[in-house]
Amino acid sequence: MNDSSEGKGRNAADARPTLKTIAFMTGLGVTTVSRALKDAPDISADTKRRVQLVAKQVGYRPNRAGVRLRTGKTNVISLLLNTDEQLMGFISDIIYGVSRALRGTPYHIILTPYSGRDDPMDAVRYVVETHSADGIIISRTEPQDARVQYMLERNFPFATHGRTDVVPEHPWHDFDNEVFARLAVERLARQGRRRLALLAPEPKLSYYRHMTDGFVNGVAECGLTEVPFHNVWVDQPIDKIRDDAIALLKRQGRPDGIVCGSGASAMAVVNALEMCGMELGREIDVVTKQSTELVQMFRPGLFVVEEDFRLAGRELANAVLGQIDGRPLAELQSLSVPQSVRDPVAMPPTASRPSAEVETLRS
Repeated sequence: MNDSSEGKGRNAADARPTLKTIAFMTGLGVTTVSRALKDAPDISADTKRRVQLVAKQVGYRPNRAGVRLRTGKTNVISLLLNTDEQLMGFISDIIYGVSRALRGTPYHIILTPYSGRDDPMDAVRYVVETHSADGIIISRTEPQDARVQYMLERNFPFATHGRTDVVPEHPWHDFDNEVFARLAVERLARQGRRRLALLAPEPKLSYYRHMTDGFVNGVAECGLTEVPFHNVWVDQPIDKIRDDAIALLKRQGRPDGIVCGSGASAMAVVNALEMCGMELGREIDVVTKQSTELVQMFRPGLFVVEEDFRLAGRELANAVLGQIDGRPLAELQSLSVPQSVRDPVAMPPTASRPSAEVETLRS
């Protein structure tokens, strides 16, 4: 076989399956195949299933360049995430949740990373100005978030992981950190704890206000004392959190209860108290949010409140798709509200994880 015939053979073998390929294999017209893959309402469910099965079998993927030329859409949702948030699986769980929600739709996810050293506006501007996605998901929201204002002004579909004070309102999903902090304080009060400290998020973030409001109000309602724990935040390096927690625990009038805004920070706090010769559950109790079973596997003596980042990913993806489709704003805002604090439990590593007691509300 000469070189020319070998080249032709390779080209034929490497040729990507097209709508015509699926049409030939199903005996349907190309237009019918195209509409079935787009989940058109005038195509029967049986036909859609048959077309989708064949498309999956042959490895069909739409040509994004062609789709964009025909429709002006990319069929891409861009997930903008700070890579510094990888601790405790936040990024992987959010990606999983978004991917699950996009399954069965024409849309795919792309991750647009940035670090705490970067201007988060740069990533948003890039996606919007290059039209490299049809919608954006962002996290780490601030009360007057410049990214939100920018996308609203340009009428670009998006959803935020966390609420803002920006007007007009926009799609979002959030965890009720105010309720979390209040439940945590009430549980520590029932344990007989009287001097409480809060390890909160960075003050510039929206959920700092929510968490601190819940904590301060809970302390006042229960007649407790707040022990200041300032200049240390849940997303700082864990060695800094540990060192600051050691200093806190060596103070006169140290806390006998601590509320931690993340599982990673709780691990640093527990490490600190053990380095100070204290025993969790005896001299001090800790309540923390938990997004992974690793937290309670680390120390079963922790009180925990579940926060489901996979659920957050699904809600955020659905909110962006809903905005693209023109659904009412009230359907694109949801709040996960924790219902209770789970008490310490000796959980073997192979035990199944209890389901989160969280209620999701829509505006």
